[in-house]
Amino acid sequence: MLRDEVLALLKAQGSAPVSGEALSRTLGVSRAAIWKAMETLRQEGYTISSAPRRGYWLEASPDRLSPGELARPGRRVGRELVCLDTVDSTNNEVKRRAVDQIPDGLAVVAGAQTGGRGRRGRSFVSPEGKGLYLSVLLRPEGTLETVSALTAWSAVAVCDAVEQLCGVRPGIKWPNDVILDGRKLCGILTELELEAETAALRYVVVGIGINLSQEAADFGPEVAPVAISLAQALGRAPRRAEMASALLDALDRLYADFPGAWQHWLERYRSDCLTVGRQVRLLRASGEEEAFAEAVDDDFALVVRRPDGTREHICSGEVSVRGLLGYV
Repeated sequence: MLRDEVLALLKAQGSAPVSGEALSRTLGVSRAAIWKAMETLRQEGYTISSAPRRGYWLEASPDRLSPGELARPGRRVGRELVCLDTVDSTNNEVKRRAVDQIPDGLAVVAGAQTGGRGRRGRSFVSPEGKGLYLSVLLRPEGTLETVSALTAWSAVAVCDAVEQLCGVRPGIKWPNDVILDGRKLCGILTELELEAETAALRYVVVGIGINLSQEAADFGPEVAPVAISLAQALGRAPRRAEMASALLDALDRLYADFPGAWQHWLERYRSDCLTVGRQVRLLRASGEEEAFAEAVDDDFALVVRRPDGTREHICSGEVSVRGLLGYV
């Protein structure tokens, strides 16, 4: 849409004015069409100033999600953007669109999810306008074992985006829960699609939900004790578009590095991981078991030591960490 193209150009200019003539020439439309696009943006809540012989410039933006807000030239992740008011699940929407063999880099962002999902079939609370719900489609190189590390890499990318906007860096509860003040700030769900005949990887969907402005009532009585939003933790939260843009930038850096910069991202994950050095509880179908988390190995598996001194490298499963998310 023209409004998105105009908005993207205004944002690219920062506070510098751009003339209507330059906009019409760049976009190949009339000056009247540019004026109508400006009026549409103003009606949506954008503060756009103008002056004769200077042009237009953007002064303030509402909390809206749109391709014009999020587009950035040269970014591979997010080069195709879909922004929806409501969807059952952004992961589901990416998979529906992937049927048409779209290229990698598709990003779907929604203002609310009616069926947000977490790991192991859990629901993810996704109230309207309160959080960022975003999924991207990637087609990475590497074996299935290598690609499984994308979940851990994505957790580091989320920490990067939060730190960039808020000046505070969360930690990671192995394998991929992003934690702030001992409670869950963000959930990540990575899903792989394989070819039926060959089991070759078709694509990966990385779904990320970040709590921005929720209060306890938004989470509900069961989730509120273990979840936190940036507004609760810091007294403020960035606009959803700001967080989405920062997250797409971080995921774009991740995708450019994967898997060649493996050691770099491994060390960063180890630095962010809150699980190592703590007592943990391993939750399995056969029962619960206490252990001590010693390290994250070179494949992002968690190394635990049992009370009898034996060690195990855990690649998947539920691990509760004493002092986090209600485990005392």
